[in-house]
Amino acid sequence: MLIYHNPRCSKSRQTLQLLEENGVSPEVVLYLEDVPSKSDLKNILKKLEISAEKLIRKGEKDYKENFKGKSLSEDEWIDAMIKFPKLIERPIFVKGNKAVIGRPPENILDIL
Repeated sequence: MLIYHNPRCSKSRQTLQLLEENGVSPEVVLYLEDVPSKSDLKNILKKLEISAEKLIRKGEKDYKENFKGKSLSEDEWIDAMIKFPKLIERPIFVKGNKAVIGRPPENILDIL
């Protein structure tokens, strides 16, 4: 089990705390420092059962300045997340072959 985590994000911190309260100590991936690879992102998307564009944080400055109004392919969105990891929605909790976005944090309870 692991969590793609940004310690500066309150939802990410709340999700990690909720995991710990439920006896789960996941591997913590600080994805802004340890950016997921293309294959990692494809694997995460498969487990989330969503398209790459649905994992994009559209309120981020990097999105508004570089991608707003653009139609990108799945691979182009993945490449964008690698180049601008702040675009990746957070937190993402992965357990086995399932994953969930912790917004709200209680979403993680679905796969615990």
